[in-house]
Amino acid sequence: MKNGVQNDSFFKMKFSEKIIVTLLKFAASITILTTIGIIMVLLFETINFFKEVSFWDFITDKEWTPLFAQKHFGILPLVTGTLLTTFIAIAVALPVGLTIAIYLNMYAPKGFRKIFKPLLEVLAAVPTVVYGFFALTVVTPFLQSIYPDLAGFNALSAGIVMGIMIIPFVSSLSEDALYAVPKTLKEAAFGMGSTRFQTSFKVMVPAASSGIMVSIILAISRAIGETMIVAIAAGQQPRFGFDPTVPIETITAYIVQVSMGDVPHGSLEYRTIFAAGITLFVFTFVLNSVSFWIKKRYQEKYD
Repeated sequence: MKNGVQNDSFFKMKFSEKIIVTLLKFAASITILTTIGIIMVLLFETINFFKEVSFWDFITDKEWTPLFAQKHFGILPLVTGTLLTTFIAIAVALPVGLTIAIYLNMYAPKGFRKIFKPLLEVLAAVPTVVYGFFALTVVTPFLQSIYPDLAGFNALSAGIVMGIMIIPFVSSLSEDALYAVPKTLKEAAFGMGSTRFQTSFKVMVPAASSGIMVSIILAISRAIGETMIVAIAAGQQPRFGFDPTVPIETITAYIVQVSMGDVPHGSLEYRTIFAAGITLFVFTFVLNSVSFWIKKRYQEKYD
């Protein structure tokens, strides 16, 4: 009788485990299926787009005017606008974020680190539309007081505020990478007579370089995909070039413009958002693949 009860409990436990494993597999497959669905939609609409537009013109034409009477379908103005704001954002976020990470890891008291790091990460929770209006109503007027010729909509203020927004990505992930470095390296450096500054930049940062690089690439991906800041503060004028003082348009801002406009569904103009979307997908996919490769190839392994 006792063995029968034990066997019954064993089979119930096995059955429960199978249910849990099945649910976990289903939850994991949702993200994969969603990604596949997005790619299929983008590819289907993009193929229809390129049946009417030359792919060569799409990647080489320096004008993007699909909503104008004189239509041009060159993606380069949107690409340069996206790269420009992303470069400005990284130029702001990288030195500030890395400095914060080194300070929290090497200089700040443990109590201060526990309080300051969560407060810093609150920046990532602020809605991006708030950042957009902050760039338009605060940062742009401030920059215009220094550079009077700065346009009301420009890439500079949008890029700076994007940089502020992604500081937590760089600082938090970089600090985690520094924190993961074995303490024996830090103690050995101090034992050899190194100062705290020398230990930070000649021992800790090189040892955590793979994690720091991954944080930077993920921050770049976040900046490339940003929508509301550039849609509000950068303007909606596709312009080929890298002048940060004039209005520009990014890929994401154009997608918003068409999606919220009066462009008929199924028209050639409407399909441009799918061509732009798959271009953006390629950018982010390449960056994420590079970050994974860096982590896989260069991550330091300690016994």
